[in-house]
Amino acid sequence: MGDSGRWENDSRDSSSRGPSDSSGRPVLGGHYSRHYRRAVELILVRHGQPEWAPGRIASNNPHLTDLGKLQAELTARAATAWGEVDEVWMSPLNRARETAAPIANALRIEPQLHEWTEEIGNPPDWEGSPIDLIEDAWRKANLRTMDEMWQGMPGGESFRDFHYRVVQGLEGAFRQRSIRRLEDGHPHLWEISDERRIVIVAHGGTNAVITGALLGLEPTPWEWDRFDSPHTGVARVATLNIAHGSAFSLKVFGDVTHLDHAMVTR
Repeated sequence: MGDSGRWENDSRDSSSRGPSDSSGRPVLGGHYSRHYRRAVELILVRHGQPEWAPGRIASNNPHLTDLGKLQAELTARAATAWGEVDEVWMSPLNRARETAAPIANALRIEPQLHEWTEEIGNPPDWEGSPIDLIEDAWRKANLRTMDEMWQGMPGGESFRDFHYRVVQGLEGAFRQRSIRRLEDGHPHLWEISDERRIVIVAHGGTNAVITGALLGLEPTPWEWDRFDSPHTGVARVATLNIAHGSAFSLKVFGDVTHLDHAMVTR
């Protein structure tokens, strides 16, 4: 994954990278633009450790544990080295909001709620249920057929609906910022009008769907396992010039270098 995607922290001599603006971002165009243009960068952050089952009783919208709060604070300290951030988006669920708050504060940006970034919806009757029953349901879920897996957990949001919600929400937010897919038979190429760096604080499933969609991968009902990120793991997806458009490239995934090894959880 090599390139960290950080415009301003590249240690190479700027004369070898082509022209850049006052923030250190390479300007669009010029001899070096094909390789060094980073017109749009998404920094995807998974929430900190949640208190899923206080007293062994499940919660569908848990708060962070004490460790989760510390993970969020350490992520916020690391965020000050991410360069100039234009926006912070967050899921409305408690664990994401509590993770986003210190990050947005460190970046001095008011976070924006995006409903479409919520994690896949659990069955409502899981709320207040013994966690042993839910853990047993998950074990059995992995033995289902592929068609059954696409339906999600019984009573909850289907994976097809979840994937559609996230992708449509992302593309809608992109269109509002003049980021659009090219309409010429190349669905993995994008038209981008200006540079933008956006932090999205959300969930393992949401961030996995975003990553897969931007990389042009066929969706699966096990996106969480395909892109398995630790709590407060950081991924960076940035655009580069391809042919007559821009394509997204995965630069970093699951980065938890801001945490001590003993603090890493999933």
